[in-house]
Amino acid sequence: MAVFLGIDTSNYTTSAALYDTDGTMIQRKKLLPVKSGTCGLRQSDAVFHHVQQLPVILEDLLGDFHGTLTAVGVSSRPRDAEGSYMPCFTVGLSAARAIAAVQRLPLYQFSHQSGHIAAAVYSSGHTDLLERRFLAFHVSGGTTEAVLVIPDQEKLFTVELAAHTLDLNAGQLIDRVGVMLGLDFPCGKALEELAATVPWPKAKATLKGADCCLSGIENVCRHAYESGSSKEETAALCFAYVEKTLSGMCHELLQTYGDLPILFAGGVMSNRLMRSRLSAGRTVYFAEPVFSADNAAGTAFLCASVHAADH
Repeated sequence: MAVFLGIDTSNYTTSAALYDTDGTMIQRKKLLPVKSGTCGLRQSDAVFHHVQQLPVILEDLLGDFHGTLTAVGVSSRPRDAEGSYMPCFTVGLSAARAIAAVQRLPLYQFSHQSGHIAAAVYSSGHTDLLERRFLAFHVSGGTTEAVLVIPDQEKLFTVELAAHTLDLNAGQLIDRVGVMLGLDFPCGKALEELAATVPWPKAKATLKGADCCLSGIENVCRHAYESGSSKEETAALCFAYVEKTLSGMCHELLQTYGDLPILFAGGVMSNRLMRSRLSAGRTVYFAEPVFSADNAAGTAFLCASVHAADH
């Protein structure tokens, strides 16, 4: 049986995964520690923590594995764009290169964003998407954009930027509102629990074509909270604005590209309150929540798929 190792060292999660040709995925991951009351990490700190955590993650994942690896895949850059670089990915790349060299295995490098798309395709159960063009949203703390995904015989798929945020990323917005409400970073899950207890409020999107502006939502939420809205109401207001923004982007993109399927990936899209509303009237697919946030599963899946195409 062919088994593929995937490694991803993103800005906030250390992860590794094993994927075999039977379709079984085993994953281990751990968030990077972030000081309470803050909204993130410096890259130097992220690199340091990955160096500490990745060996533990790999020991845990491979400790009970007694087979033979076929190939190694790794996220080596944030996006498939010229000049895309982030120091934290060098930790995973260094480990992957060492493993591949010692084991004399093929090494495949991918973008973190492609890993998110692949994880969503895998976990949604719709790998048939890779046989046609579709739109994919990558919505996280580091990225808020939509890409056109195009099948590719050599790379499995390529992407073209279709729309993006013009200021703040959705995950940044959610974390800033959460920290304002006294929640610990990352705030998405706790903020969702607050929002689930109150009615869904009205909201509107600020778009320029299919691109979006999100920074004003932080001010809307801050004003609401300081004017007497509860934590629960403020949390729901934040998500309502994000959902309305993504819905507006979908509408504009479908007008441009035609009636294509839409895939949502990224940590923000684990939010079930927004998922149900984004599905209305569209052909929409989501990563399972455990595969929405940063993970190495998509990288392992990509590794297996590209290796199969090469052989």
